[in-house]
Amino acid sequence: QVLLVESGGGLVQAGGSLRLSCAASGILVRSRTMSWYRQAPEKEREMVATITWSGTTDYLASVKDRATISRDSDKNTLFLEMDDLKPEDTAVYTCFTFPFWGQGTQVTVSS
Repeated sequence: QVLLVESGGGLVQAGGSLRLSCAASGILVRSRTMSWYRQAPEKEREMVATITWSGTTDYLASVKDRATISRDSDKNTLFLEMDDLKPEDTAVYTCFTFPFWGQGTQVTVSS
């Protein structure tokens, strides 16, 4: 059974930082392409960041200079660090590796 469990969301003031975690079981994060998606109310879900099995990363243009996706193979955990958070970053952030989704963690950025 594959489980992806996110944590680290919360309420943050604009300009602040967050580190989201996605603890995986049933799969090895180091051997898969892993992504963070987000969905804001009444908006389409969008890919925030992706890291391939080889370590190549890709980011949503609006977060590229503020976000870092990484993984810890020992902890079998995926991370997303975001700095200089903006109110438009408010969304549910979800971990994904095909075809599995986590349950998501809410990030709310207050202005």
